[in-house]
Amino acid sequence: QVQLVESGGGLVQAGGSLRLSCTASGRTFSRSDMGWFRQAPGMEREFVAAIGWTGTATYYADSVKGRFTISRENAINTMYLQMNSLKPEDTAVYYCAGPVKRWPPTNSYDYDYWGQGTQVTVSS
Repeated sequence: QVQLVESGGGLVQAGGSLRLSCTASGRTFSRSDMGWFRQAPGMEREFVAAIGWTGTATYYADSVKGRFTISRENAINTMYLQMNSLKPEDTAVYYCAGPVKRWPPTNSYDYDYWGQGTQVTVSS
């Protein structure tokens, strides 16, 4: 069993930055590929970014490439999503998830566990 807890969401103006954190319980985190998804009101949940268990491999949605950076610290079972140059269309609930069974890791059905989500609101 894995528990995932997100934090770091909030309200920010367009062009600003936020860093989301995802802390995992359980011994498997350090050997698990993990990812971030987001869901805006009335929209499907969409893939944002993923990272391999060593931290070397990363994968991004085109919509966030060059603005968001995913990283992890296995020693403290934590994954991050640094979000820069935020836009109003980035407004959503952001979820961390994992482990993921496939690569590229863009399909939500391939993820085993999910956090409760953290709200990110970007004002124009």
